[in-house]
Amino acid sequence: MNTRFPKLFLAAGKWLLLSALVGAMAGSLSALFLWMLEQVTAIRTEYGWLVWLLPVAGFWVGLAYHYLGKDVARGNHLVFDTIHNPRDLIRFRMAPMVLMGTVITHLFGGSAGREGTALQMSAAAADQLHRPFRLSGTERSVLLIAGLSAGFASVFGTPLAGFVFGLEVLLLGRVPYGAVIPALAAAFTGTWVTELWGIGHTHYEIGVVPGITLMGLIYSLLAGVAFAIAAILFVRLTELFVRWFAKITFPPLRPFAGGIVVLLLVTVLGTNRYLGLGVPVIVESFSHALDGQEFALKLLFTAVTLGAGFKGGEVTPLFFIGAALGSSLSLILPLPVGLMAGMGFVAVFAGAAKTPVACCLMALELFGLSCAVYVIVACFTAYMVSGRYSIYNAPENKFPKHFLL
Repeated sequence: MNTRFPKLFLAAGKWLLLSALVGAMAGSLSALFLWMLEQVTAIRTEYGWLVWLLPVAGFWVGLAYHYLGKDVARGNHLVFDTIHNPRDLIRFRMAPMVLMGTVITHLFGGSAGREGTALQMSAAAADQLHRPFRLSGTERSVLLIAGLSAGFASVFGTPLAGFVFGLEVLLLGRVPYGAVIPALAAAFTGTWVTELWGIGHTHYEIGVVPGITLMGLIYSLLAGVAFAIAAILFVRLTELFVRWFAKITFPPLRPFAGGIVVLLLVTVLGTNRYLGLGVPVIVESFSHALDGQEFALKLLFTAVTLGAGFKGGEVTPLFFIGAALGSSLSLILPLPVGLMAGMGFVAVFAGAAKTPVACCLMALELFGLSCAVYVIVACFTAYMVSGRYSIYNAPENKFPKHFLL
Protein backbone atom coordinates (compact mmCIF):
# COMPACT_ATOMS: atom_id res chain seq x y z
CA MET A 1 0.00 0.00 0.00
CA ASN A 2 1.33 3.42 -0.93
CA THR A 3 1.73 5.47 2.25
CA ARG A 4 2.86 8.63 0.50
CA PHE A 5 -0.62 10.04 -0.13
CA PRO A 6 -1.82 9.83 3.49
CA LYS A 7 1.39 11.54 4.66
CA LEU A 8 0.96 14.33 2.12
CA PHE A 9 -2.69 14.71 3.10
CA LEU A 10 -1.81 14.96 6.79
CA ALA A 11 1.00 17.46 6.08
CA ALA A 12 -1.31 19.62 3.98
CA GLY A 13 -3.98 19.48 6.67
CA LYS A 14 -1.46 20.45 9.34
CA TRP A 15 -0.26 23.48 7.40
CA LEU A 16 -3.74 24.63 6.49
CA LEU A 17 -4.65 24.46 10.18
CA LEU A 18 -1.48 26.30 11.17
CA SER A 19 -2.06 28.96 8.50
CA ALA A 20 -5.64 29.45 9.63
CA LEU A 21 -4.55 29.78 13.27
CA VAL A 22 -1.78 32.22 12.41
CA GLY A 23 -4.10 34.26 10.19
CA ALA A 24 -6.83 34.35 12.83
CA MET A 25 -4.40 35.48 15.53
CA ALA A 26 -2.76 38.07 13.29
CA GLY A 27 -6.11 39.40 12.07
CA SER A 28 -7.48 39.70 15.60
CA LEU A 29 -4.35 41.37 16.95
CA SER A 30 -4.27 43.80 14.02
CA ALA A 31 -7.96 44.61 14.50
CA LEU A 32 -7.34 45.41 18.17
CA PHE A 33 -4.25 47.42 17.29
CA LEU A 34 -5.92 49.46 14.54
CA TRP A 35 -8.93 50.16 16.77
CA MET A 36 -6.63 51.35 19.56
CA LEU A 37 -4.67 53.55 17.14
CA GLU A 38 -7.89 55.15 15.95
CA GLN A 39 -8.95 55.88 19.53
CA VAL A 40 -5.65 57.34 20.72
CA THR A 41 -5.26 59.44 17.57
CA ALA A 42 -8.70 60.95 18.19
CA ILE A 43 -7.79 61.62 21.82
CA ARG A 44 -4.50 63.30 20.88
CA THR A 45 -6.26 65.41 18.28
CA GLU A 46 -8.82 66.58 20.83
CA TYR A 47 -6.31 67.14 23.61
CA GLY A 48 -3.31 68.65 21.85
CA TRP A 49 -1.47 69.28 25.12
CA LEU A 50 -0.72 65.54 25.38
CA VAL A 51 2.24 65.99 23.03
CA TRP A 52 4.05 67.83 25.83
CA LEU A 53 4.13 64.56 27.77
CA LEU A 54 5.94 62.71 24.96
CA PRO A 55 9.35 62.67 26.74
CA VAL A 56 7.81 61.25 29.93
CA ALA A 57 5.85 58.64 27.93
CA GLY A 58 9.01 57.65 26.10
CA PHE A 59 10.87 57.28 29.38
CA TRP A 60 8.24 54.91 30.81
CA VAL A 61 8.16 52.78 27.65
CA GLY A 62 11.96 52.67 27.68
CA LEU A 63 11.90 51.71 31.34
CA ALA A 64 9.45 48.87 30.68
CA TYR A 65 11.63 47.46 27.90
CA HIS A 66 14.80 47.90 29.96
CA TYR A 67 13.52 45.88 32.90
CA LEU A 68 10.90 43.59 31.36
CA GLY A 69 11.61 43.30 27.65
CA LYS A 70 15.34 43.10 26.99
CA ASP A 71 14.85 39.73 25.29
CA VAL A 72 12.35 41.20 22.79
CA ALA A 73 13.70 44.73 22.46
CA ARG A 74 15.29 44.03 19.05
CA GLY A 75 11.83 43.76 17.52
CA ASN A 76 11.78 43.04 13.80
CA HIS A 77 15.47 42.18 13.76
CA LEU A 78 14.88 39.43 16.32
CA VAL A 79 12.07 38.01 14.18
CA PHE A 80 14.14 38.08 11.00
CA ASP A 81 17.17 36.54 12.70
CA THR A 82 14.97 33.76 14.06
CA ILE A 83 13.64 33.03 10.57
CA HIS A 84 17.16 32.52 9.26
CA ASN A 85 18.51 30.77 12.37
CA PRO A 86 15.70 29.35 14.51
CA ARG A 87 16.88 29.17 18.11
CA ASP A 88 15.09 30.29 21.26
CA LEU A 89 11.34 30.80 21.30
CA ILE A 90 10.21 34.37 20.61
CA ARG A 91 8.49 35.19 23.86
CA PHE A 92 4.83 36.13 23.54
CA ARG A 93 5.50 39.16 25.73
CA MET A 94 6.80 40.81 22.54
CA ALA A 95 3.18 41.22 21.39
CA PRO A 96 1.67 43.14 24.34
CA MET A 97 4.84 45.15 24.89
CA VAL A 98 5.14 46.40 21.30
CA LEU A 99 1.37 46.95 21.16
CA MET A 100 1.31 49.18 24.23
CA GLY A 101 4.61 50.84 23.32
CA THR A 102 3.29 51.82 19.88
CA VAL A 103 -0.08 52.97 21.21
CA ILE A 104 1.69 55.19 23.75
CA THR A 105 3.95 56.58 21.01
CA HIS A 106 0.90 57.62 18.99
CA LEU A 107 -1.12 58.85 21.96
CA PHE A 108 1.57 61.37 22.84
CA GLY A 109 2.55 62.36 19.30
CA GLY A 110 5.55 60.34 18.22
CA SER A 111 6.00 60.05 14.45
CA ALA A 112 5.91 56.32 13.76
CA GLY A 113 4.05 53.69 11.80
CA ARG A 114 2.27 50.44 12.48
CA GLU A 115 3.75 47.68 10.30
CA GLY A 116 6.58 46.87 12.71
CA THR A 117 4.09 46.37 15.51
CA ALA A 118 1.85 44.13 13.39
CA LEU A 119 4.82 42.02 12.25
CA GLN A 120 6.13 41.55 15.78
CA MET A 121 2.74 40.70 17.25
CA SER A 122 1.96 38.19 14.51
CA ALA A 123 5.38 36.56 14.63
CA ALA A 124 5.35 36.30 18.42
CA ALA A 125 1.89 34.72 18.35
CA ALA A 126 2.82 32.34 15.52
CA ASP A 127 6.00 31.15 17.23
CA GLN A 128 3.99 29.89 20.20
CA LEU A 129 2.63 27.14 17.92
CA HIS A 130 5.93 25.52 16.96
CA ARG A 131 6.31 23.47 20.15
CA PRO A 132 2.74 22.09 20.39
CA PHE A 133 2.97 21.04 16.72
CA ARG A 134 6.58 19.80 17.12
CA LEU A 135 7.90 21.72 14.14
CA SER A 136 11.45 21.38 12.88
CA GLY A 137 13.72 24.41 12.45
CA THR A 138 12.82 24.72 8.77
CA GLU A 139 9.10 24.36 9.50
CA ARG A 140 9.39 26.99 12.22
CA SER A 141 10.88 29.42 9.69
CA VAL A 142 7.92 28.75 7.39
CA LEU A 143 5.55 29.40 10.30
CA LEU A 144 7.21 32.76 11.05
CA ILE A 145 7.09 33.75 7.38
CA ALA A 146 3.36 33.01 7.42
CA GLY A 147 3.10 35.22 10.50
CA LEU A 148 4.86 38.09 8.73
CA SER A 149 2.56 37.74 5.72
CA ALA A 150 -0.55 37.67 7.89
CA GLY A 151 0.56 40.65 9.99
CA PHE A 152 1.41 42.83 7.02
CA ALA A 153 -1.71 41.87 5.07
CA SER A 154 -4.09 42.40 7.97
CA VAL A 155 -2.78 45.78 9.09
CA PHE A 156 -2.92 47.28 5.57
CA GLY A 157 -5.77 45.28 4.07
CA THR A 158 -3.62 44.04 1.17
CA PRO A 159 -3.49 40.22 1.19
CA LEU A 160 -1.49 39.77 -2.02
CA ALA A 161 1.12 42.31 -0.96
CA GLY A 162 1.26 40.73 2.49
CA PHE A 163 1.70 37.27 1.00
CA VAL A 164 4.66 38.35 -1.13
CA PHE A 165 6.13 40.58 1.59
CA GLY A 166 6.55 37.60 3.91
CA LEU A 167 8.44 35.72 1.19
CA GLU A 168 10.37 38.65 -0.25
CA VAL A 169 11.68 40.48 2.80
CA LEU A 170 15.08 39.10 3.87
CA LEU A 171 14.82 36.16 1.47
CA LEU A 172 15.73 37.97 -1.71
CA GLY A 173 18.17 35.45 -3.18
CA ARG A 174 15.78 32.51 -3.18
CA VAL A 175 12.10 31.73 -3.04
CA PRO A 176 11.26 29.53 -0.02
CA TYR A 177 8.76 27.39 -1.89
CA GLY A 178 7.63 25.52 1.21
CA ALA A 179 6.34 28.79 2.64
CA VAL A 180 4.27 29.84 -0.39
CA ILE A 181 0.96 28.17 0.51
CA PRO A 182 1.13 28.90 4.27
CA ALA A 183 2.02 32.55 3.60
CA LEU A 184 -0.79 32.91 1.06
CA ALA A 185 -3.38 31.25 3.30
CA ALA A 186 -2.31 33.19 6.39
CA ALA A 187 -2.33 36.53 4.52
CA PHE A 188 -5.87 36.11 3.22
CA THR A 189 -7.12 34.71 6.54
CA GLY A 190 -5.55 37.59 8.46
CA THR A 191 -7.11 40.19 6.18
CA TRP A 192 -10.51 38.50 6.33
CA VAL A 193 -10.45 38.22 10.15
CA THR A 194 -9.50 41.89 10.54
CA GLU A 195 -12.44 42.90 8.35
CA LEU A 196 -14.65 40.45 10.25
CA TRP A 197 -13.96 42.49 13.37
CA GLY A 198 -15.36 45.53 11.55
CA ILE A 199 -12.03 47.30 11.04
CA GLY A 200 -11.68 49.25 7.78
CA HIS A 201 -8.65 50.59 5.95
CA THR A 202 -7.93 53.93 4.31
CA HIS A 203 -8.78 54.15 0.61
CA TYR A 204 -6.76 56.24 -1.83
CA GLU A 205 -7.76 57.53 -5.28
CA ILE A 206 -5.12 58.30 -7.89
CA GLY A 207 -7.63 59.64 -10.41
CA VAL A 208 -6.53 59.97 -14.03
CA VAL A 209 -3.78 57.71 -15.37
CA PRO A 210 -2.40 58.74 -18.78
CA GLY A 211 -1.68 56.27 -21.53
CA ILE A 212 1.74 54.62 -21.65
CA THR A 213 4.30 56.68 -23.60
CA LEU A 214 8.08 56.70 -23.78
CA MET A 215 8.27 60.07 -22.04
CA GLY A 216 5.86 58.88 -19.37
CA LEU A 217 8.14 55.94 -18.61
CA ILE A 218 11.16 58.23 -18.50
CA TYR A 219 9.36 60.48 -16.01
CA SER A 220 8.56 57.40 -13.92
CA LEU A 221 12.20 56.38 -13.98
CA LEU A 222 13.34 59.85 -12.91
CA ALA A 223 10.76 59.83 -10.13
CA GLY A 224 12.04 56.40 -9.07
CA VAL A 225 15.53 57.85 -8.68
CA ALA A 226 14.13 60.63 -6.46
CA PHE A 227 12.21 58.05 -4.41
CA ALA A 228 15.41 56.01 -3.98
CA ILE A 229 17.25 59.08 -2.69
CA ALA A 230 14.44 59.65 -0.17
CA ALA A 231 14.71 56.03 0.97
CA ILE A 232 18.48 56.37 1.40
CA LEU A 233 18.08 59.61 3.34
CA PHE A 234 15.55 57.97 5.64
CA VAL A 235 17.79 54.99 6.36
CA ARG A 236 20.93 57.07 6.87
CA LEU A 237 19.27 59.71 9.04
CA THR A 238 17.56 57.12 11.24
CA GLU A 239 20.86 55.28 11.68
CA LEU A 240 22.54 58.58 12.55
CA PHE A 241 20.02 59.30 15.30
CA VAL A 242 20.33 55.73 16.59
CA ARG A 243 24.09 56.29 17.00
CA TRP A 244 23.59 59.69 18.62
CA PHE A 245 21.01 58.52 21.13
CA ALA A 246 23.05 55.37 21.85
CA LYS A 247 25.62 57.65 23.52
CA ILE A 248 23.11 57.97 26.38
CA THR A 249 24.15 55.06 28.57
CA PHE A 250 20.80 54.54 30.37
CA PRO A 251 18.43 53.28 27.61
CA PRO A 252 15.14 54.70 29.03
CA LEU A 253 16.60 58.19 28.75
CA ARG A 254 17.01 57.82 24.98
CA PRO A 255 13.29 58.14 24.11
CA PHE A 256 13.04 60.82 26.80
CA ALA A 257 15.69 62.84 24.95
CA GLY A 258 14.08 62.02 21.61
CA GLY A 259 10.75 63.29 22.89
CA ILE A 260 12.38 66.59 23.82
CA VAL A 261 13.83 66.90 20.30
CA VAL A 262 10.38 66.25 18.78
CA LEU A 263 8.87 68.92 21.05
CA LEU A 264 11.55 71.39 19.95
CA LEU A 265 10.71 70.68 16.32
CA VAL A 266 6.98 71.15 17.01
CA THR A 267 7.69 74.45 18.78
CA VAL A 268 9.98 75.79 16.05
CA LEU A 269 7.63 74.80 13.22
CA GLY A 270 4.44 75.63 15.10
CA THR A 271 2.53 72.60 13.81
CA ASN A 272 1.51 69.06 14.79
CA ARG A 273 1.16 68.08 11.13
CA TYR A 274 4.04 65.59 11.21
CA LEU A 275 3.07 63.70 14.37
CA GLY A 276 1.50 60.26 14.46
CA LEU A 277 0.71 58.32 11.29
CA GLY A 278 -0.08 61.37 9.17
CA VAL A 279 -2.81 59.63 7.16
CA PRO A 280 -4.78 62.87 6.50
CA VAL A 281 -1.72 64.39 4.83
CA ILE A 282 -1.23 61.24 2.75
CA VAL A 283 -4.83 61.49 1.53
CA GLU A 284 -4.30 65.20 0.83
CA SER A 285 -1.21 64.48 -1.30
CA PHE A 286 -3.35 62.57 -3.81
CA SER A 287 -5.61 65.55 -4.54
CA HIS A 288 -3.17 68.45 -4.95
CA ALA A 289 0.56 69.12 -5.07
CA LEU A 290 2.20 69.56 -1.67
CA ASP A 291 5.19 71.73 -0.84
CA GLY A 292 8.59 70.10 -1.12
CA GLN A 293 9.26 70.54 2.59
CA GLU A 294 6.44 68.18 3.61
CA PHE A 295 8.26 64.93 2.90
CA ALA A 296 11.53 66.22 4.37
CA LEU A 297 9.95 67.26 7.66
CA LYS A 298 8.09 63.95 8.06
CA LEU A 299 11.37 62.17 7.36
CA LEU A 300 13.09 64.19 10.09
CA PHE A 301 10.32 63.69 12.69
CA THR A 302 10.23 59.94 12.06
CA ALA A 303 14.01 59.50 12.09
CA VAL A 304 14.18 61.23 15.49
CA THR A 305 11.24 59.23 16.90
CA LEU A 306 12.47 55.81 15.81
CA GLY A 307 16.14 56.61 16.27
CA ALA A 308 15.45 57.48 19.92
CA GLY A 309 13.82 54.11 20.54
CA PHE A 310 10.10 54.83 20.42
CA LYS A 311 8.03 51.84 19.31
CA GLY A 312 6.23 51.68 15.98
CA GLY A 313 6.96 50.93 12.36
CA GLU A 314 8.60 52.69 9.46
CA VAL A 315 6.20 51.86 6.65
CA THR A 316 3.34 54.34 7.11
CA PRO A 317 5.83 57.22 7.55
CA LEU A 318 7.51 55.96 4.37
CA PHE A 319 4.10 56.08 2.67
CA PHE A 320 3.77 59.69 3.86
CA ILE A 321 7.29 60.58 2.68
CA GLY A 322 6.81 58.94 -0.70
CA ALA A 323 3.32 60.29 -1.36
CA ALA A 324 4.31 63.82 -0.31
CA LEU A 325 7.48 63.71 -2.43
CA GLY A 326 5.60 62.36 -5.45
CA SER A 327 2.91 64.99 -4.99
CA SER A 328 5.48 67.79 -4.98
CA LEU A 329 7.35 66.27 -7.95
CA SER A 330 4.17 66.60 -10.02
CA LEU A 331 5.03 70.32 -10.20
CA ILE A 332 8.19 69.36 -12.13
CA LEU A 333 7.37 66.09 -13.90
CA PRO A 334 4.26 66.34 -16.11
CA LEU A 335 2.32 63.40 -14.68
CA PRO A 336 -0.98 63.68 -12.72
CA VAL A 337 -0.56 64.47 -9.03
CA GLY A 338 -2.53 61.42 -7.90
CA LEU A 339 -0.41 59.08 -9.99
CA MET A 340 2.83 60.66 -8.73
CA ALA A 341 1.64 60.41 -5.12
CA GLY A 342 0.65 56.78 -5.63
CA MET A 343 4.01 55.94 -7.21
CA GLY A 344 5.87 57.57 -4.34
CA PHE A 345 3.60 55.91 -1.77
CA VAL A 346 4.94 52.47 -2.69
CA ALA A 347 8.30 53.21 -4.34
CA VAL A 348 10.02 54.80 -1.32
CA PHE A 349 8.95 51.77 0.68
CA ALA A 350 10.26 49.48 -2.08
CA GLY A 351 13.65 51.16 -1.90
CA ALA A 352 13.84 51.19 1.88
CA ALA A 353 12.51 47.68 2.55
CA LYS A 354 13.88 45.95 -0.58
CA THR A 355 10.44 44.54 -1.42
CA PRO A 356 9.59 45.83 -4.92
CA VAL A 357 7.24 43.00 -5.87
CA ALA A 358 5.18 43.35 -2.69
CA CYS A 359 5.02 47.12 -3.25
CA CYS A 360 3.84 46.72 -6.84
CA LEU A 361 1.10 44.35 -5.70
CA MET A 362 0.15 46.75 -2.93
CA ALA A 363 -0.29 49.52 -5.50
CA LEU A 364 -2.54 47.31 -7.61
CA GLU A 365 -4.64 46.39 -4.57
CA LEU A 366 -4.94 49.98 -3.36
CA PHE A 367 -5.08 51.96 -6.62
CA GLY A 368 -6.17 49.51 -9.35
CA LEU A 369 -4.56 48.00 -12.44
CA SER A 370 -4.40 51.19 -14.50
CA CYS A 371 -1.23 52.45 -12.76
CA ALA A 372 0.66 49.14 -13.04
CA VAL A 373 3.34 50.04 -15.60
CA TYR A 374 4.21 53.38 -14.01
CA VAL A 375 4.38 51.82 -10.55
CA ILE A 376 6.56 48.91 -11.68
CA VAL A 377 9.10 51.27 -13.26
CA ALA A 378 9.20 53.51 -10.18
CA CYS A 379 9.40 50.66 -7.65
CA PHE A 380 12.16 48.69 -9.36
CA THR A 381 14.13 51.85 -10.10
CA ALA A 382 13.93 52.84 -6.42
CA TYR A 383 14.88 49.30 -5.39
CA MET A 384 17.96 49.16 -7.60
CA VAL A 385 19.19 52.74 -7.10
CA SER A 386 18.86 52.55 -3.30
CA GLY A 387 21.37 49.69 -3.28
CA ARG A 388 22.37 48.31 0.11
CA TYR A 389 20.51 50.90 2.20
CA SER A 390 17.67 49.17 4.02
CA ILE A 391 15.50 49.67 7.10
CA TYR A 392 16.12 46.00 7.94
CA ASN A 393 19.66 45.30 9.12
CA ALA A 394 20.15 41.77 7.85
CA PRO A 395 22.93 40.71 5.43
CA GLU A 396 20.30 39.69 2.88
CA ASN A 397 19.15 43.31 2.74
CA LYS A 398 22.55 44.94 2.74
CA PHE A 399 23.62 43.05 -0.39
CA PRO A 400 20.31 42.33 -2.11
CA LYS A 401 20.09 39.78 -4.89
CA HIS A 402 16.46 39.65 -5.85
CA PHE A 403 15.11 36.37 -7.18
CA LEU A 404 13.55 38.18 -10.16
CA LEU A 405 16.89 39.70 -11.21
